[in-house]
Amino acid sequence: MKNPLKKSPFFIAEISSNHNGSLTRAKQLIKLAKNYGADAVKLQTYTPNTLTIKSNKSDFKIKGGLWNGKTLWDLYKKAHTPFEWHKELFDYAKKLKITCFSTPFDETAVDLLESLNCPFYKVASFEINHIPLIKKIAQTGKRIIISTGMANLKEIDLAYKTAKKYRAKEIILLYCVSNYPSKISDFNFNNIKILKERYKCRIGFSDHSTDNRVVAAAIASGAEIIEKHIAFENQKKGFDVPFSSRGKEIKEYINVINKTFLIMGKNFFFRDSNEKKNLHFRRSIYPIRNIRKGEKFTINNIKIIRPGYSLEPKYYFKLLNKKAPIFIKSEQRLKKTLLKKLFLT
Repeated sequence: MKNPLKKSPFFIAEISSNHNGSLTRAKQLIKLAKNYGADAVKLQTYTPNTLTIKSNKSDFKIKGGLWNGKTLWDLYKKAHTPFEWHKELFDYAKKLKITCFSTPFDETAVDLLESLNCPFYKVASFEINHIPLIKKIAQTGKRIIISTGMANLKEIDLAYKTAKKYRAKEIILLYCVSNYPSKISDFNFNNIKILKERYKCRIGFSDHSTDNRVVAAAIASGAEIIEKHIAFENQKKGFDVPFSSRGKEIKEYINVINKTFLIMGKNFFFRDSNEKKNLHFRRSIYPIRNIRKGEKFTINNIKIIRPGYSLEPKYYFKLLNKKAPIFIKSEQRLKKTLLKKLFLT
């Protein structure tokens, strides 16, 4: 993984299940991510039987939300990216020169990804309590990104400490709302600041919203890595499509990230040179009539007015009642050499 602290936040394009069971479409999504400027593309590595069991009992049926009524088995069977696709997808991404990595959902998935030299890993929000999985990933010695949707601080503490204990190269936490799609009212971007302060690590944002203002707020709050699901232009079919950026929306989304980052600016007080060009619209002290040598400066012969080419207003009271050392014409600029002659510097 390249350093996320580049000129702008590191953008991860999540394919997830939006390939709809087609290897060709999965490769096309990788190309889409590359073409629109993503820094990395992410897969999800699981099979139905590594996530659940085939059961029609109530516990195994989804109640509410986008996938209401489906059994977990049926959802994951249709949504998964087959293990046998992975090598071809990793090779294709390498050919396109875009980083490819994945979210493993069990230890066998980690083994597969290690055989493909996966550069780093992500832990999904729903797996944050899968401590054996986090241990397995951390033991690879690679960077680990942990999504924190639904988790309280104690759960995040345990996941973070586990990754650290088993020597993950780096731990990055993603602020995430696991509600699909997420509403503006679901977010609290102070969480990013809280996570950064508590764990002293880089914090990112996994975005399941449909409003680009949300990612702008995340960047403004300090997110350094952004993850977003992607889909094809006008794609309607797909489990994750309702909260994905589609086609040209991906480019627009990345533009929002980059522009917001640019607006956030530098970590020191800064004024652009273009702004400084307008300093002449400030006020300054001008003589409003001729002032003879030896004549005192008074409220009747000097005035604080625009433009700002003459002496700054902060010298006004210092000048009052002082005798002019030279003849001064009305409306001429007063220079700082005048202050030296009056011993006011």
